[in-house]
Amino acid sequence: MKFNEISQVAIQLLTQFGLKLVGAIVLWLVAQRLIDFGLKLLRRAFRNQKVEPTIINYILNIIGVTLRIVLIVAVLGFFGVETTSFAALLAAAGVAIGAAWGGLLANFAAGAFLIIFRPFKVGDFITAAGVTGTVVEIGLFTSNINTPDNVLTIVANNKIFSDNIQNFSANPYRRVDLLAQLHQDVEHNEAIALLKAKISQIPHVLSSPAPDIEILDFNLAGPVLAVRPYTSNEHYWQVYFDTNKAIRETFGEAGYPAPEHRYTVRGSSNPEVNAFVSPLG
Repeated sequence: MKFNEISQVAIQLLTQFGLKLVGAIVLWLVAQRLIDFGLKLLRRAFRNQKVEPTIINYILNIIGVTLRIVLIVAVLGFFGVETTSFAALLAAAGVAIGAAWGGLLANFAAGAFLIIFRPFKVGDFITAAGVTGTVVEIGLFTSNINTPDNVLTIVANNKIFSDNIQNFSANPYRRVDLLAQLHQDVEHNEAIALLKAKISQIPHVLSSPAPDIEILDFNLAGPVLAVRPYTSNEHYWQVYFDTNKAIRETFGEAGYPAPEHRYTVRGSSNPEVNAFVSPLG
């Protein structure tokens, strides 16, 4: 008789627990969908207000994490767990985790400062913490950067904020720096004039400021020209490669001899060893 009573009580408790478990799962799934739907509506509202994507992502990350913590507390309360005790336990755990993982808090604070001071935004091409690429996202603790070779690199916010930041997208244009080696017998003024005319025809090279082409240095082969056209950041590499082609084509069409190093050896009676020519490349 007692066994039957115990089994009935056990079945009743298991049934209640099973119903609560099913209810908790349904609550979790429905709440997750509602949270995702609400975040989508917020994102759309922010975009309609023309808020920058950087700020949108950061705010939505904070709201999403907060709502999921509330959801976890609600699910535990559904099972009869005392939520006030859980909140106190969560706060104590947060203090312990904060003490042990101070780096996470530093990254969180750095992310907030990146949003406030805005040294860059999503879509900017930057160099930060030794990584060069396009900013994809500024998150709570890390930022995502796509490098030029299309590798997604995740960098801690604190590392970015504590290091130097170069924002190539902040200014309307940037300079392409290249070198052109001349043969020592080539008339440099003529070469400069030909190069300026050729480079000015390259698509997306700015006319103001005009390309700079001047003698930068001298070596054993002859003068070295600094070739510096200006262009917008998005066309930098196209202008970079096209300028290299223009240097090659201009000097070839002009019939300039290939640069070569020349050495003179003195003190020998044999005239064949008095001069030595070493072609470049």
